[in-house]
Amino acid sequence: MALKKFKPTTPGQRHKIVTTFDDITCTTPEKSLLYPLKKSGGRNNSGKMTMRYTGGGHKRRLRIIDFLRDKENIPATVKTIEYDPNRSARIALVAYADGEKRYIIAPVGLKVGQKIEAGHNVAPEVGNTLYLSDIPLGTIVHNIELRPGEGASMARSAGTYAQLLSREGKYANLRLPSGEIRMVLITCKATIGSVSNPDHSNEQSGKAGRNRWLGRRPRTRGVAMNPVDHPMGGGEGRASGGHPRSRKGIPAKGYKTRNSKKISSQYIVERRKK
Repeated sequence: MALKKFKPTTPGQRHKIVTTFDDITCTTPEKSLLYPLKKSGGRNNSGKMTMRYTGGGHKRRLRIIDFLRDKENIPATVKTIEYDPNRSARIALVAYADGEKRYIIAPVGLKVGQKIEAGHNVAPEVGNTLYLSDIPLGTIVHNIELRPGEGASMARSAGTYAQLLSREGKYANLRLPSGEIRMVLITCKATIGSVSNPDHSNEQSGKAGRNRWLGRRPRTRGVAMNPVDHPMGGGEGRASGGHPRSRKGIPAKGYKTRNSKKISSQYIVERRKK
């Protein structure tokens, strides 16, 4: 996959950088796996805006993604690689030997016609889902379960991956995309490879309108507000706003917000790097 830059024929094209979409093989989604997606525009049941800076955007339909990969030891064939408007990664339509079709998160290197499988005694190849107890040490994985049978919850966005470092007893040590090293039960599943569309972080919209298509409205800076609206507001002239902090007064840089009494802290071997 590559990035495409544009000649500055218009102001919106001047800084526009998008992916070429050359990995997409089909533009029509599987109808049986679509679900209507209703948007609130940031309003609650009485019509009051409770979430700012959201609204508008193109109409979408949800693609039902298989994060469980619970059809074990049944081979599936990759039919298409598709664009999903609801996530940064590409998705793949797979057809199982028993006739069922499902969408999965497409890893880098997954090709149409390729065979994939999940379960015990499965080869550690790209697209296959194995238990952490069966994956060779040092392997790059994504779509990692946090609790057995719950479904993948970590390393799911474009270009992300984790690395299996070691196994100690009933736990495996994984280095997560944030740099954190965490213990996860070896009875949890993970998929081999890294998530597709790794160039997503290098894209540039080029104009405000592309953000509006995604349902994002203009965001007001804190320093442009009044003191009653934001801790960084007010001041004579163009004041810098002082120490950067949120609307509720929480410092934005270097301040730890994680609860020290959180139960899951016992599973964190090494905190993420600053």
